[in-house]
Amino acid sequence: MAKKQKKATPEQTPTKHQLSKWQRQMKIRRIVIIAAVVFLVGISSWVGYGFYKDYQNNPLRQVVIEVNDADLTMDYFVKTLDALTTGMNSSTLSLYGAYFAGLVQDSIVRGELLRQGAPSLNIAVSTAEIDAMLKQYNYDDRYRDIVTTTLLDQKLRAHFGAGLNNTEIQQAHVEVMLVESQEVADEVTAKVEAGGNFTALVNNYSCNSSIEGDLGWLPGELMPNSLVANAAFNLTPPALSQPIYDKTAVKEVGYWLIEVTYAQNQTINALVMLLPSKAQAEQIKAQLATGANFSTLAGNYSQHASKTNGGKLDGLKRGNMTSTAFDAVAFNLTIGTVSEPVKDTSVETTGGYWLVMVVDSGARVLEEQTLEDLIDKRLGDWTAARAGNSTIKTMDTNKLSWAVNKVLEDR
Repeated sequence: MAKKQKKATPEQTPTKHQLSKWQRQMKIRRIVIIAAVVFLVGISSWVGYGFYKDYQNNPLRQVVIEVNDADLTMDYFVKTLDALTTGMNSSTLSLYGAYFAGLVQDSIVRGELLRQGAPSLNIAVSTAEIDAMLKQYNYDDRYRDIVTTTLLDQKLRAHFGAGLNNTEIQQAHVEVMLVESQEVADEVTAKVEAGGNFTALVNNYSCNSSIEGDLGWLPGELMPNSLVANAAFNLTPPALSQPIYDKTAVKEVGYWLIEVTYAQNQTINALVMLLPSKAQAEQIKAQLATGANFSTLAGNYSQHASKTNGGKLDGLKRGNMTSTAFDAVAFNLTIGTVSEPVKDTSVETTGGYWLVMVVDSGARVLEEQTLEDLIDKRLGDWTAARAGNSTIKTMDTNKLSWAVNKVLEDR
């Protein structure tokens, strides 16, 4: 017997009223969903902003040192500062902390420059090498970057010193001094030609204590500058060079010309000039005596910051110029008169004359210290060149002091 077929129920077609109702329901549902999404996004953004704000407001999380693409946080700096000042007592760190923090910051920047630049010389330090040194000295992980810099420095020094050991290099044995003027240079030259000892004369005439006297045997790269090097290798020793003018040379001496225009109750107004040599000071004083304008000459020749105001300084009290030589004359000067040139060895001026005595020259093996100095210079020049082509951001004194206080707080 055949199975009875189930009667098909015809599909109902929604009425116009039903369609309209469903459309309204779907529209309401979409609005609710959209509102919910917007609400959730808003909540997420608010929470995210809160976390971001907390992050920004936490000094330890802020980026304080940038070297090209490397961003270093305050937390990193504090840990490094703590590591490098371990063993320093709190009173010393508190007293000199900003200074030490500045040195640590410089060390961090230099280390980052070495890490970024070493690959260009095919120089690298492996993780195994770093771990081995950390273990050797029982250092914790705060020292990882410090150790990395130390190892890179060793490899870079080997790179820049390659071929220098036990190799004969052209050198010259020189004695040098920087004097303030052509007149002084001529006086020294006359004394040397009359049999005077060049090195002995340095004590009386040199005006740059950092570069003076017998420098020993040096290659051209280690000469004080190219002017001295040119003289050293273009004279047949023994010989004294002609005076060599150097407009950039820094001298530890200057000469004041002072005219007091007002004085009352240990306070003065004055016109001042700071000049690089006694000879120039005497020449300009002579011009003033014939009616030349003090402010005009100060604007043209003075090496003091007041030159932009024609040498005018008002309301001066003793100590304001941080020069006892200046005060001794200025506060005892008759109003309206120009002082004699006042020698001041507490200031610096630029422009002077080099005298170079070439004792001997020739190819010879570098002395041990000279070899180390030459490697230092080559590595230093390479690092400085990288720094000059880099974007570097560092901390100011306030942030350095904050870091010191944080280290002290956590000890």
